[in-house]
Amino acid sequence: MKTYRLSWKNHCLELGPKTCVMGILNITPDSFSDGGEFFSYEEALSRGEKLAEDGADIIDIGGESTRPFSEPVSAREEMRRVLPVIEKLAARISVPISIDTTKAEVARAAIGAGAAIINDISSLAFDPDMAGVAAEYGVPLILMHIRGTPKTMQIEPVYDDLIGEIRQFFENAIAAAEKSGVSRSKIIIDPGIGFGKTIEHNLSIIRQLHEFAVLDLPILAGPSRKAFIRKILKSCPRLHIGNPEEKDINPQLPQVETGTQAAVAAAVLNGAHIVRVHNVAETRCTVELIDAVKNSPDSSESYAVA
Repeated sequence: MKTYRLSWKNHCLELGPKTCVMGILNITPDSFSDGGEFFSYEEALSRGEKLAEDGADIIDIGGESTRPFSEPVSAREEMRRVLPVIEKLAARISVPISIDTTKAEVARAAIGAGAAIINDISSLAFDPDMAGVAAEYGVPLILMHIRGTPKTMQIEPVYDDLIGEIRQFFENAIAAAEKSGVSRSKIIIDPGIGFGKTIEHNLSIIRQLHEFAVLDLPILAGPSRKAFIRKILKSCPRLHIGNPEEKDINPQLPQVETGTQAAVAAAVLNGAHIVRVHNVAETRCTVELIDAVKNSPDSSESYAVA
């Protein structure tokens, strides 16, 4: 795996030998896994500090749910939710904060409050001014693949060439970002697990993450507690998880977290440099072990187990 070094302002991320863990902090009432759980200022602030203590390398803060079929919120409401938390948290921790938004206005205000990365799930499609903000402030920009919008993305997503189409999408988004002045050395790509994909699409993306290495950019994967994990577990007759009369299971069940860690491990082994998760402490353990496997020297020497 190629190593990348992102250095900007007072931050530096070495991506490659050690997997970077991005902790999720949703300041929303309706996110699919933890909506409403950290909606208050104090709860959100406490959660952000806990993510840093648990070993997060980045804390990703969002004020608008992007779960399937979710409704958008105004920039004003989004800023009301996230800016006070970003400002206070940035003063308390050294971990870089990412603002998860599709709105340039929100991104600009968040950077002013202390955010240091922009995470745009639309890859500039929802607001073309976003690239200009990233370029102006010299911050890393995460470009994610999505088909449609959060409200429409899960309505019968179809691809003729899944990996090829996502790769072409990135080539276009990267070109647009560079044209607006964003340095290629500050771009990260995210194939958008769960964003306009079926279960089979998501599994194929995880298995073929290495196919995006041709773009020569750090790769982020975000499988945490996603519906494809829950549906696979729900469909297994030997597990007996949740209420059999309900179509879905609780995203916070321990079995779902186990499934998440399995997906994280697979993603890292297949080329992910960054993983975006809800449970940082569990993921920290997972990536430490997987990184050790990934970085172990090739040898036919046998070792005794103590």
